[in-house]
Amino acid sequence: MKTLLIWPILPNSFWSYQETLDLAGLRSTNPPLGLITVAALLPQDWEFRLIDRNVKLETDADWDWCDLVVISAMVIQRQDFRALIQKGVALGKKVAVGGPFPTSVPEFAREAGADYLILDEGEFTIPMFVEAIQRGESQGTFRSIEKPDVTQTPIPRFDLLDLDAYLAITLQFSRGCPFQCEFCDIINLYGRKPRTKTPEQMLAEFEALYQTGWHRLVFVVDDNFIGNKRNAKVFLRALIPWMQERHYPFILVTEASLNLSEDDEMLDLMVQAGFTMVFMGIETPDVDSLKGVHKEQNTRQSLAESCHKITRAGIQILSGFIIGFDGERTGAGQRIQSFVEETGIPQAHLSLLQALHNTAMWQRLSQEGRLLDGLSEYFTSQKSLMNFVPTRPIEEIVTEYTNAFWNLYDPPAYLKRTFRHFSMMEGKRPRSRRPLGQHEVRLFLAICWRQGVLRSTRLRFWYQLVLIGLQKPHLFYDYFTALGVGEHFFSFRHEVKANLEEQLAKLKATQTDTARAEMIYAMK
Repeated sequence: MKTLLIWPILPNSFWSYQETLDLAGLRSTNPPLGLITVAALLPQDWEFRLIDRNVKLETDADWDWCDLVVISAMVIQRQDFRALIQKGVALGKKVAVGGPFPTSVPEFAREAGADYLILDEGEFTIPMFVEAIQRGESQGTFRSIEKPDVTQTPIPRFDLLDLDAYLAITLQFSRGCPFQCEFCDIINLYGRKPRTKTPEQMLAEFEALYQTGWHRLVFVVDDNFIGNKRNAKVFLRALIPWMQERHYPFILVTEASLNLSEDDEMLDLMVQAGFTMVFMGIETPDVDSLKGVHKEQNTRQSLAESCHKITRAGIQILSGFIIGFDGERTGAGQRIQSFVEETGIPQAHLSLLQALHNTAMWQRLSQEGRLLDGLSEYFTSQKSLMNFVPTRPIEEIVTEYTNAFWNLYDPPAYLKRTFRHFSMMEGKRPRSRRPLGQHEVRLFLAICWRQGVLRSTRLRFWYQLVLIGLQKPHLFYDYFTALGVGEHFFSFRHEVKANLEEQLAKLKATQTDTARAEMIYAMK
């Protein structure tokens, strides 16, 4: 079976880092871990070609070559996802789809014409699909409510990737999260009982990646790396000597809940293992809003002190913040901005609240009649309005949001905040002998030119760079990388502001037209 695996285009968003990638000569942030795992789960006597459309587009020859097209997608990719399904069908190819978006909204893929829907987790549903193919079945939907044992998941097919195109390579240790945040779809997709791979299994994946010659960022893409703390510690204790023996060839990044700050041993193990950054969903400094969406784990201790503790341990925080919760008080955007400035967090992932399909929030808002018909072209990105009726005026929420986003990514403010964040770090990180690659050198020179020569930030840039180099030389690489990532945000904030203001103007015009029509009808 000649199988064409396709990863659709990801629109520009907070996470695309497009401006930074362009400066470094890279094509995409991360590869499609799901598809290279699917390739490992399918029969290995099949032939595979992987097309990441964020790296390069497929050719007519690729379409002619294949017998089967397999497409995975997240909701933000839905436009290109639909177009690819329709193209495959038009060319007479069998089209199979899977991934988070079709699992949550299978009717979208069906309406687009997909032949096979391989939903939920592939360890169970891919064998069902293969058996159906072998029986000659021309279509089918394959689902399983049972959660697979991920200790049986094979090593992803890294050989299918153009490694030189990516900023980071992705691995996965666990699936699932023990918490029940109302707005999150992770527990719907993967359950509340975190399932983990074995240390031996993870070290085999690390070794396979190491053997490819990859020596840069590795993103452990767990939704909550510490969801199962016991198993996470067992893995870290095995990972530390592996990293030490190879002189720390990888820079590790992951996601974890804020209660990481409550576990000193976990913090120490993560630093020793080479983790340098952790993404955390802080969401808002407003405790009432956190309680309202059942994120009580963020209310047990001071949010600011929890962040300071993690930062002092030597880990850079990437944070998620949301505006638009029910009952939210005026000024939420300014309170978030103040919190980010206080903690010095460089990358604050700020979004308007979106109700994701089939989450507890989606179901509640549907029952309340507050969901809006249709989805914005930019749904789930920072350029999308809310898809439900909020409890305070949408104009007020959007204005607060755009002001906060604009101010947080003003270049002087970003440089100042980033320097403060790294200055807080006290923990001693392990020393790496990893050589710099051409992409890193290229980015270094570009940032020195932009921030150190062209912009008004030049004096601050060189002053802070020298201080970090003298006082914290072990943090110099990560500090400079954070400055490089800032280039994306400096550009992207213009896009966010323009798109939201345009959508808001259209919304107001629609509301005015509706009100006028209702008035005319009443007069008649």
